[in-house]
Amino acid sequence: MKIAYLDCFSGISGDMFLAALVDSGVPISVLQDAVSALGLDAHLELRRVNRSGIDSAKIDVLTSDDQPAEQAHTHAAAHSHSSIADHTHADGHHHEHTHDYEHSHTHPHEHSHGRSLSTIQQMIRSSGLVSPVQEIALRAFELLGNAESRIHNVPVDSIHFHEVGAIDAIADIVATAAGCHWLQIDRWFCSPLNVGGGDIHCAHGRFPVPAPATLELLRDLPVYSSGVQKELVTPTGAALLRALKAAPANFPAMRMLATGYGAGTRDIPGQPNVLRLVIGESAEPISLQGQNHGHSKLGIIETTIDDATPELLSYIADCLMAAGASDVYRTPVQMKKGRVGIQLTVLCSPARAQSLREIIFKESTTLGLRYREEDKFILSREIVPINTDYGPINMKVGRLADGKVVNFAPEYEDCRRAAEHHSEPLKLVMQAAMLAYLNHREDS
Repeated sequence: MKIAYLDCFSGISGDMFLAALVDSGVPISVLQDAVSALGLDAHLELRRVNRSGIDSAKIDVLTSDDQPAEQAHTHAAAHSHSSIADHTHADGHHHEHTHDYEHSHTHPHEHSHGRSLSTIQQMIRSSGLVSPVQEIALRAFELLGNAESRIHNVPVDSIHFHEVGAIDAIADIVATAAGCHWLQIDRWFCSPLNVGGGDIHCAHGRFPVPAPATLELLRDLPVYSSGVQKELVTPTGAALLRALKAAPANFPAMRMLATGYGAGTRDIPGQPNVLRLVIGESAEPISLQGQNHGHSKLGIIETTIDDATPELLSYIADCLMAAGASDVYRTPVQMKKGRVGIQLTVLCSPARAQSLREIIFKESTTLGLRYREEDKFILSREIVPINTDYGPINMKVGRLADGKVVNFAPEYEDCRRAAEHHSEPLKLVMQAAMLAYLNHREDS
């Protein structure tokens, strides 16, 4: 299984991610072709920079007259328009960009770079980009819109993107999606995120870092601040992590294939302002697509804990999944002397058991574990794309050894995105997917 690890010790932004992709081997032409497909008045410029002794790639989005695209909307501070600025990562925000959205019903006049979510979605869908690239980019923008919708308690359709709808931010997101697709990564991981500190200029005054949208997007991910008084994680960087479903992890075990360093805009004293991308092959390939039917051994690790917080147990579960556990679950139990505890159960391949046991001992408060191996019987599994009235949805299909289908279910994340996009109940979308698959089987 091909995996990628984003080391966010200096945060993450769209332009840093883009540069790290190129530095790790993605052809710049792949990214430029993605930008060109959108019909934007923009192109990418690649250069080499030094960040605290680290030679790194730096990518700038330029307009047709070779001017930085970010300068095309630096007048934002003179208006009350709200926005998300991504491209000024760790530069002290000298342009005074704001960090929220403007609602369309209060927007008194239009700017050439102000775009609604539906406008951006239409740009991407009509671009001719391959479906996986479109899906990543659309998911990133939907996540941004949903984050602001929750923050302001307004319908997502009323959110009017300002700076995130600007040329450079759209180019960052779509080109990053194209680069990630080119790499053909099976699973993404990320380190704890250094969010920085200080404050930023918002529509109604100054607000502490992280920006509200960034904080919403980073929910459930491990974050910290090294004390640097800069905005290190931007909304676009956070949305891309979410769009790729990056799992929080310590550095995962892998056979390394490539590394890349993507530079932020400014130097940070005493700390390289770079995003490090490491690409490799994990020790144990795992794939739903075409997984063989058969019998195997399953390792089961268990322990009961009565002196750990829910947050600690959740973190341990994330660490175990990132390290290769097949599944981790927690069950309430009653222990001796009437104490209420949690039984932590980890499912894994026997080859992974030792490393996972070490993680439990290191991260938890337990003094002992139980381990056993049991027989595991699995169906042959595959992913079948199905067209529905709500768009394409992947169906997970399980077959017996003779090829007979005995189980099928729609992919939850696909249904969730479709339900949110069409403002329909999730259960209706899932039912529609099931019906579409049954009709597909009858036709075939």
